[in-house]
Order: sequence, then structure tokens, then C-alpha cells
Amino acid sequence: MLRKAPFMLLISMLFSFTYVSAQNNQPTQTIRGVITDAASGATIPFATITLVDNPEKGVVTNNNGQFSIANVAVGRHTIKASYMGYEPTIIKEIMVSSAKETYLEITMKESAYTLSEVVIRPRINKELPLNKMATTGAYMFNVEEASRYAGGIDDPARLATSFAGVSSDGGSNGISIHGNAPHLLSWRMEGVEIPNPNHFADISILGGGILSSLSSHVLGNSDFLTGAFPAEYSNAVSGVFDVKLRNGNNQHYEHTAQVGTLGFDFASEGPISRKNGSSYLINYRYSATGFVDKIGLMDMGGQKIDYQDLNMKFNFPTRKAGTFSVWATGLIDNLTTENADSTKWDAKMDENYSASKQYMAAGGLSHSFLFHKGGQLKTTLAGSYFDEHAHMAFYDNNMKRSPYLDMNRNFSNLIADISHSRKFSSRFTNKTGLNYTRMFYNMDMTKSEYIGTSLQPIYDGDGSTGLLTAYISNALSINNYVTLNFGLNGQWLTLNDSWTIEPRAGIKWQPSTRSTFAAAYGMHSRMEKIDVYFVEVDNKFANKELDFTKAHHFMLSYAWKISENVNLKIEPFYQYLYDIPVEANGSYSVLNRIDFYTDKALVNEGKGRNYGVDITLERYLNRGWYYMFTGSAFNSRYCGGDGVWRNTRYNRKYIFNTLVGKEWMVGSNKQNVISVNLKLTLQGGDRYSPVDLDATLTHPDNDVQYDESRAYSRKFDPMFIANYTISYKINRKKVSHEFAVKHVNATGTKGSQTHYYNYRTHKIEVGDFSLALPNICYKIDF
Repeated sequence: MLRKAPFMLLISMLFSFTYVSAQNNQPTQTIRGVITDAASGATIPFATITLVDNPEKGVVTNNNGQFSIANVAVGRHTIKASYMGYEPTIIKEIMVSSAKETYLEITMKESAYTLSEVVIRPRINKELPLNKMATTGAYMFNVEEASRYAGGIDDPARLATSFAGVSSDGGSNGISIHGNAPHLLSWRMEGVEIPNPNHFADISILGGGILSSLSSHVLGNSDFLTGAFPAEYSNAVSGVFDVKLRNGNNQHYEHTAQVGTLGFDFASEGPISRKNGSSYLINYRYSATGFVDKIGLMDMGGQKIDYQDLNMKFNFPTRKAGTFSVWATGLIDNLTTENADSTKWDAKMDENYSASKQYMAAGGLSHSFLFHKGGQLKTTLAGSYFDEHAHMAFYDNNMKRSPYLDMNRNFSNLIADISHSRKFSSRFTNKTGLNYTRMFYNMDMTKSEYIGTSLQPIYDGDGSTGLLTAYISNALSINNYVTLNFGLNGQWLTLNDSWTIEPRAGIKWQPSTRSTFAAAYGMHSRMEKIDVYFVEVDNKFANKELDFTKAHHFMLSYAWKISENVNLKIEPFYQYLYDIPVEANGSYSVLNRIDFYTDKALVNEGKGRNYGVDITLERYLNRGWYYMFTGSAFNSRYCGGDGVWRNTRYNRKYIFNTLVGKEWMVGSNKQNVISVNLKLTLQGGDRYSPVDLDATLTHPDNDVQYDESRAYSRKFDPMFIANYTISYKINRKKVSHEFAVKHVNATGTKGSQTHYYNYRTHKIEVGDFSLALPNICYKIDF
């Protein structure tokens, strides 16, 4: 009966608001935007913008490359941008709603040949990433899809698992790419690296969390890269999530309020000065669990889950001095777990009290300046902050707490980033940049070897260090069909004088308007988390001299445009990792790391390799429906300090996703939208090491001990995960209402599986964590 509740609630909402569909006047809205050159960033005046389904609505951009199309009927529309000497660009199925203007930032690529040489096919915006120097393994993250695709719940990390070769365990949104651990992914915002932007980050899985703090209300279209990425990206091994924040509406005030079972949102945007074109955009969210706990509405059963986040951007264009922007993101998390009822204890893990509080913030001042003679200079001064306090204790026989773990860590970064890009001709573009990050740290962690024993130091550090990165990236159109991307990236860690010089290159060949072949190579590296360098073993910093984790990426790509709306992409890949920190003469490797800390002495003697093929078949949303099938077959192996090759923890072998959705325009004027979306995932289970029963039984705390000589030789069951989204949007004049049920992991698939010793049954049992998130929500735009 409970499973039917979301559907029944939605149906009742639909009937309750049926009267709205009887409006006599169909709501309309304005589509505004700007057209820029993809390589230089310069605006393109006098470009032609037309509605494909209504060519009479065509307009021409002004001297600043801006356009506005008024009185567009609500619903989905396809827009075409064209200009002499440029490849036409098509923006597919843009949703126009009644409450908010639709704003588009359209980039166009200058043609390297004349019209007499070849027929130019319009380029659909979804076919290429925003970064034009990315050759393979790059996807444009579309924010509208994040709101529409099942399983997204407005969370970019969860939407990324729809891409080929990308997975999570269902219990968190930690992103594993091609078998790599989630912490090897680099998060970037507005061009600089930021801390993990997830609520309760690193607690269950290092590099993951429960829910992203980044809201779709403020995100712009972004890039997600899975291999052989361009030279401008550094300090990343598995992939890069390059997040952009959009600008607020600089002409009209627009607001959004949302209430749901996951939390309460409010977003606002509008002009600061219409004359100058400046704007603001801000979004705040507070958790529903925190709210009901504070007002005493519900007994949380010894658990306290409280979170909130804030995202904002202020944009200030000027006539002569370029454009300034101020942006920020931040979160506060509070998690407490306690089970003081000893009658419910079955294992040592039940007897603990734990409390953790996290703060994360990142923000900066960015400036962009276009030179009259060509070229764009971008400068960012930014900072980031991460602070966590965690405490764990166990109850003794007298119900008194015995301290087991105490951690305090604070990481603050000051970042200076500058880049210059210039399109020297229609065939050659260069981007050169420099980044310096000053990292300040103050951290200490102590832990008991056994319950009831004194706390011993794990790591302790206080000071600062620097990471310097420089790069040069180029794009060259060799002829009408072949494009070459090449560059170098170098980085230097002052903590121990580790440095790398990393070549990157890619080539793309388009023999016809329907087929594209590409190949790319890149060398990549990533430093460890700061606390790893200050692990104490025998009163010494055991890991102070650790070098970067390094990798060679190789990727091929074949794309076939089956029809105007259907694309097929096949991408074989190979990744060789080396200089991996591992435990000498043991099986431990950071490639399998999930814990938020490590207490081991490490050496750069490990290796790894990941290889396989990614396949994507996608039908863009057209005539109300879409589908996407993604599949990845791969093998992920590593070699520890003992020289033995084994499966990695995330060697799931296969990942298959099916996404399908349908929209119906309803109401007397077809102004309202019913949307149904489904996502099905089938993937192999995580690997684990066999339990050493004898060692577990003789352990003072009965902590489960594993046979590490056979590390990750066993596998949990395959995971089948189903997600769905059902929504109904009512468009009225200047206001819209949306009712939705967004259910993540509706199948209740178990994730984050571990083992524990049950001292009542005297057996080793599997402990799992099932995160099923049914979000029933109402949203109003006005």
C-alpha cells in the first residue's frame, strides 16, 4: 500500500488542479540570449535566430550579440542560430514556461572552409561538450535534463551516472568512472578546483556523499569528462566535473519556492541594474529531516540528519572594463547516530555513538576581458574552506561512553587563476593558463587500537604548502575534415617538490556529415589528500615524500548520426596507472580507498589498468519523447606493494542504463505538461576480500578481519536499480505550479555493503545500506 502512495497523491493533485487547464488565453514567454564565438568568446552581432517550428519568430542579434524573441507559446521549441562563415547551431527542444524567461547562451564555431567546398550540416548543441578542445570522453551536462531525468533529483552527481562507464553503489552519489575510486574525480566550479560539494561528504565513501549541495536552480550547462581530457585540466586521474553557474535574469525578477520530503528550497534572481545589465542569483535549501527534528514533529530514533546549502552568483558587466562576477557555494552538515537501547544491540557497531559536523564553502571573484584585437583574459581570485569535527565512542557495560575516535581537520585554499585564449584564425586557437593554490591545513586525528584503550595519533599537521599548475592548449583545423588538439600541462607540489610534465593530444576526423572518428591521449596526475602526507608511524611522517598518482589515458571514439535525432557513440578506452601509493609488501592501494582516513605508511610502487568500451545510443527529446541506452564493459585491475595483480574494489565488469521519458502537453491550449520518466540500471556488484573468521573471533573487539592475501577476490550480487519521476506542470500567466514524485532507488537495492560479527548468532553477516529517496515535492515559479 505504501508503494502506491506517491502515485495516489499525484493523481489527487492532478484532479485538484484540473480547472487550471481551462484557461482561455494561452500563456506566452520570452526567449532571450546571447551568441558567442566558441573559440574566442567574442559576441556575434547580426546573427540570425529562428524558431524552427515557427520561422516567423526569427530575430537578429544586436551589436552585443544579444537577442530577444517575445510572445513564444509555452512548451518545447527548437532554435536555430546561423551566421555567414559559421556552422549553424541547433538548440533542441528548449522548454519555455510561463513564469520564467528562457535564457540561452549559444556558442557558434567558425567554419574553417568556404561554403563552396562542402555542405555545412547544422551542429546540434548536445553533440559536443562546452570545452571545444575535448576530443573524446566528454559530455555536456544539461541542467534541464538534470531536472527531468529519473534518478537525478536535481543532483548533478546522480545524473552523471547515466553516462557510459559511470556508476555509483546506489547508497551514495560517489562517482566511479571505469572502475576508478570516486576520490580520483576532480570537482571544479567557475574554472577552479573546489572541495567535494556533497552533503555528508566522505563519510560512507571517500569522494561521495548522500546528496549534492549544488542546485539545478543555479547551475548552467557544464562538462563531465571521463578520460584523456584537455591540457587545462590538472590534478585529476579518473575524470573532471567542470561546473558552471549561470547568470541571473538582468531584466526581470523571478523566484522559485519548493517544498518536498527532502527539503525546502527558495531561489531568486533578477536585475541589480537594468541599465548596466548586472544581475543576482541566489538559492538556499534546508533539509526536511532537520526541520522536523527541530520542531519535535518526529522522533528520529537516535539519529539526527541536518543539512543546508547556499549557492549564489552576482554578475557585473561593464562597457570598457570587462565583466566581473562574484560567486559562492557552501553547506553545513550535522549527523548524529546513537543507539542507547542495549536490547537492540547485535554487534559492536550497534554500541557506538558518533557525531560529525561539516562545513564547506568555496567562492571567488572572476573577471573576463575581451581585447578589441582579439583574445580573452580571464582572472579568478578564489578561496575554499572545509572544516570537519568528528567523534566516536562506544558504550561499556555501565553504559558509559569510551572514546574511540576524535578528529578535527580544517583545510583552507587561496587560489589565483589566470588564462588567456585567442583565436588567431578560423583554423587555430590557443589557450594558456597559470594557477597557484596555497593550501593551509590544521588537522589532527586520534583513534583507539581497541575499544577501551587510549587514543593514539593517526595524523597531525599544521602549516601550508602550494600547488603550481601551468598549461598550454591548442586547437588546429588541419583541413576541412581533420582537427588536432594538443598541449602540455605541468604541476609542482612544493610540499615535497613533486612535479610532472603531462602531454595531451587528440585528433578528430569527420569524413562525412554523419560520421566522426577521434582518438586522444593524455597523461594525468593527482596529489593525495593532505592528511595522507601527515600520517604518523613510529612518531614520523611516513608519507611526506609521496609523489603524484599518475595515469596514461588512451581513448578512441566513433560517432554515427543515425538520424536527425538519434546518435550512436562507441568509445574504447585504456588507462594505465602508475606511481600509485600502496603499502609495501601488501595488497593495500589508494585505488581502492573508501575510508575518510588512512593510517598506513605508503610508497609509490603500485600500478593499475582499466580497459573496456563505452556505448551510448541516444534519441534526443523530440515530439514529446526521448530515450538513451548506455553500456560499458570493462576490466579494472591493480597491483599492490606485493607485486600481485588483483581486481579493484570497483571492478564491476559491466554497467547498463536505460532512460526513457514521455511528455504530454495538456489543457485547452496545450499549455500544461505531464512528464513520466524512468531509469533502469543493471551493474555488477562491488568486490570484497574474504572474511578471516579465525582472526575475527580472536580480535578483542570482534572487528571483522579480512584475508588481504586474497583481496577483492569475491563479488557482491549484481545491482538492479530503478528510478522514476512523474510530474505535472501547470502554466498560468506569470506563474507556474509543478507537482512531482521523484523516487531514487525505488527497488531498494542495497549499497555500501560490509561485514560484521553478530555476537548473538555468532555468525558473520552482511551489513548493507539502502538509500531509497522518495521526494514528493511542490514547486512554484513566479
